[in-house]
Amino acid sequence: MNRRDFIQRSAIAGLAAALPWRLAHSAAPWQGASLHVATYKGAAPTFFKEAGIEPAPYPVKYAEFTGGNLAFEALVSGTLDIAPMSEIPPIFGIKNAAPVKLIAVLTGDVNNQAIIVPKGSAIENLSDLRGKRIGYVRSTTSHFLLLKALKEQGLSFADITPMALTPQDGFAAFQNGNLDAWVTYGYFIQLAELRSGARVLRTGQGYLSGNYVIAANAQAIGDPKKHAAITDYILREYHTWQWIQHNPEAWAAKSEQILGIPKEVFIAQFKAQSGPRILQPVDDAAVRSQQEVADLFHQAGVLPNALDVSPLWDRSFRWG
Repeated sequence: MNRRDFIQRSAIAGLAAALPWRLAHSAAPWQGASLHVATYKGAAPTFFKEAGIEPAPYPVKYAEFTGGNLAFEALVSGTLDIAPMSEIPPIFGIKNAAPVKLIAVLTGDVNNQAIIVPKGSAIENLSDLRGKRIGYVRSTTSHFLLLKALKEQGLSFADITPMALTPQDGFAAFQNGNLDAWVTYGYFIQLAELRSGARVLRTGQGYLSGNYVIAANAQAIGDPKKHAAITDYILREYHTWQWIQHNPEAWAAKSEQILGIPKEVFIAQFKAQSGPRILQPVDDAAVRSQQEVADLFHQAGVLPNALDVSPLWDRSFRWG
């Protein structure tokens, strides 16, 4: 059994046996604490009721963000306590000694990151990307996936016409025929397939770790009451993701209402996933994974200096 299989099975078994967020209610170690949490449309808190998650025994205020980089800035300013994001935004904050720590890893789907091409495209292999107009989202997993896929072919940004676009602008450019390929993520993949017959050239399989981090303000985790509340809250969200994994139809139906995107897009996204979300503690493998990202960005000239990401990580949290 490999490490990831072991962690997945252990995490699921532990969660099924006894959810740690229920254990400390009588002791109330978070009494007097409150949390400010980053979220986005269609995130886990949207489904708390459906998943049977009762209101937290401490005040929780949410702030909605469209990207991890914006949530990271809010963590730095102290207006947020915790935020989920990819491995990448913290890398760009470390050079400024940002007061943010990474406290957990939520491994997830790597098929929800993909390089897609228009219907009827002559592009069949990654080597065919040479000289092409390729859209991506700067400083995200989309950016990293494109760099890594090009590097595998002995190519770089100098060999293509890179076009840094927001997901929304990228979708419009792709639909209008202004891109030869688009590196995107989430439901935009299935939406492009549905709307215009787009074809997936390559997913993130073999390129991405699937690691998404939970970042926290350093001052918040230094407060024992907030530390306890953060532990409790993250397990509430994790339990909700487990509910979604077992109730895709209900998840897709509500996601359609929230985002105004056809239910079949979400069903297709669910069926295409490489694996469920698994909550993991911080370990050496997680640090190495992020270090690989930082090193590639440096080699590509995105980061001017080589960085050591290890100071970003905090191992004081336990997840059962």
